[in-house]
Amino acid sequence: MTDLSTVKILVPGRFHPETFETLQATFDVVTIPGRDASVLTEEQRQAIRGIAQGGSVPASLMDALPNLEIVANFGVGYDGVDVAHAAAKGIMVTNTPDVLTEEVADTTVGLLLMTVREFPAAERHLREGRWHGEGAYRLTPMTLRGRRVGIMGLGRIGLAIARRLEGFGVPIAYHNRSPRSDVAYAYHDTLQGLAEAVDTLIIAAPGGAATEKAVDAAVLKALGPDGVLINIGRGTTVDEAALIEALETGTIAAAGLDVFENEPHVPERLTALPNTVLLPHVGSASRHTRREMGNLVIANLKAWFSGEEPVSPVAECVKAGISRAGR
Repeated sequence: MTDLSTVKILVPGRFHPETFETLQATFDVVTIPGRDASVLTEEQRQAIRGIAQGGSVPASLMDALPNLEIVANFGVGYDGVDVAHAAAKGIMVTNTPDVLTEEVADTTVGLLLMTVREFPAAERHLREGRWHGEGAYRLTPMTLRGRRVGIMGLGRIGLAIARRLEGFGVPIAYHNRSPRSDVAYAYHDTLQGLAEAVDTLIIAAPGGAATEKAVDAAVLKALGPDGVLINIGRGTTVDEAALIEALETGTIAAAGLDVFENEPHVPERLTALPNTVLLPHVGSASRHTRREMGNLVIANLKAWFSGEEPVSPVAECVKAGISRAGR
């Protein structure tokens, strides 16, 4: 049986502190500040067999590590990992699904309520002494009552969001690449068709080329002047310039965003808008959930280097037939 303490794991960039401590106690960990493998010695590059990370793994980094076997991604989304390149090289990629589903779904409902009821602005009204000086905060023009919700991406997280929203008594529809057979929600085969049918659009789809800028000017126009956009998926799924224009001109009413196109950089035109609620990508950012995500990263690495199949391989690697047994 492999002595895990001899297995060299690369951690490029910043990483979850508690998980990093466990990694160091379990494996032989090497760190670099970014994704440039040239800072590694030749001996290190030859010895590294795994990567644990929560950002990006480009093809160039994989190619620089000739004995790389597995990339353990910290997060359910892995669009930053060149998974097609990994699969072609026989490198396993894992992610952390399920353990963050409930936290992100909770955040989504909170963000939706904050956006339609203007809770952040109402709180500022109190904190700035305006309640005492000027009177009560205005009656909000929007409410969740009577709204129709559409979800782009009815996967694990999208479904958890839908289940929560059922309790609010709002009708729910969705758009996926294909309809699900286990739900009764109305299905729309195009995103624009979904936007036309609802006034509240929640983005819970993964990032990547297939969804890049899918929410464009046409979709926003279809959502309409009473429309609210909520994005907790990936910033790249929304055409950010078109969204800013739509918010400025009243093409849609408001937006609640936890993700952005070029994080952590958020355009000043977006932060200046009063009809937005903006969060710094905190969907799963509780200590509890991040700890569970880290535990799954460790579990995937331990399983792989103990000769077992990983707990949560990504679909592309499963489809490519990559397995521990095949090595």
